[in-house]
Amino acid sequence: MLLRAFTSRADAATSSHRRKLIQHGPSLADFIRKQPEESQDKKSVNSISEMRALVEKLQVLEKEDKLVDTFGRAHSYLRISLTERCNLRCQYCMPAEGVQLQPNDDLLTSEEIVRLSTLFARSGVKKLRLTGGEPLIRSDIIQLCENLNNIPGIDELGITTNGVALSRHIDALAALGTRLNISLDTLDPTKFHHITRRNGFNRVFKAIEAAIAASPTRIKLNCVVMRDFNLNEVVDFVGLTKTINVDIRFIEWMPFDSNRWNDTTFVPFSEMMELLKSSYSDEIVKLDNDAHDTAKSFALRDAKGCFGFITSMSDHFCGGCNRLRLTADGNLKVCLFGNTEVSLRDAIRAGFTDDELLLIIQAAVKRKKFALGGHGDMYGIASAKNRPMILIGG
Repeated sequence: MLLRAFTSRADAATSSHRRKLIQHGPSLADFIRKQPEESQDKKSVNSISEMRALVEKLQVLEKEDKLVDTFGRAHSYLRISLTERCNLRCQYCMPAEGVQLQPNDDLLTSEEIVRLSTLFARSGVKKLRLTGGEPLIRSDIIQLCENLNNIPGIDELGITTNGVALSRHIDALAALGTRLNISLDTLDPTKFHHITRRNGFNRVFKAIEAAIAASPTRIKLNCVVMRDFNLNEVVDFVGLTKTINVDIRFIEWMPFDSNRWNDTTFVPFSEMMELLKSSYSDEIVKLDNDAHDTAKSFALRDAKGCFGFITSMSDHFCGGCNRLRLTADGNLKVCLFGNTEVSLRDAIRAGFTDDELLLIIQAAVKRKKFALGGHGDMYGIASAKNRPMILIGG
């Protein structure tokens, strides 16, 4: 029998009892993928054993039909990394020496991605976003998008891309109504080469123009702001919105493994806004935001586009978080900054049923911390162990 959480006193008591038992069962850390020096066989055996023990505990309890954490947050948004590979080498995403890529056999197949997405949709997920690496380098990207778009309950499909390979897919993605987020950290070709360690500015910018013309929905441009690199371009980026229907989103630089984050290069939202106020004075208008929005949104008066700030570090929005993440190798991360993961890939390949997989997913969601993966602030995140961003998914 499926019971909706928090709908009655009886439901509340059941949920409380269930959470209490989960807390005394195996922790996510018990079946996290362990240290690299362990053999794959040993990791898989330990992981599967712990997950089976957890499932046995949960099967005697009432099963929920939504992904609600202990803070009452319902999760309706899943970000799926399709690949660890990328055709750029952005400094804030990938270490200079690169990353150790896993064999293709260790990554989720298209069939596994669709199966898991269908399970998440059954539990209330309505929005999917495909990330990477660079998702558009995947050879079956359009077919996969079509399959995901056809899952009952999925209302919105998006892709986050660096734009290098976008041009050849624009028409197909537009036909599917795919929402595009395109990364662009500078309007200067020389600086583009510096931050990405690759050429390609002109190709990316032409693809952005074509996508704006073809897309049925507003294109978003993601710009990670760093002092002494592109802070002086914030005003120019916002200037684009006067004549172009685009949503510029300035992202505070976040610490991940080996991206050399430091607070002298970090630029808070408040400083960016003061810079814009000095140039645009009383032209800036505050826009309304949904409770789950990650960006604080604004527009210039009478502008075609808009702009916003993703303030993960200086003013987090964790209280309204409705997002979960699935890495390319099939690990569920309930928080971008959390360092515990559970391998849904291992569970699938060990023969777990759909209902058993949902129990594992629900148990993981119940352990989600309230804010910033439990690390307190950006300094706590910087000192904690996590994957490089490219191995998590943008």
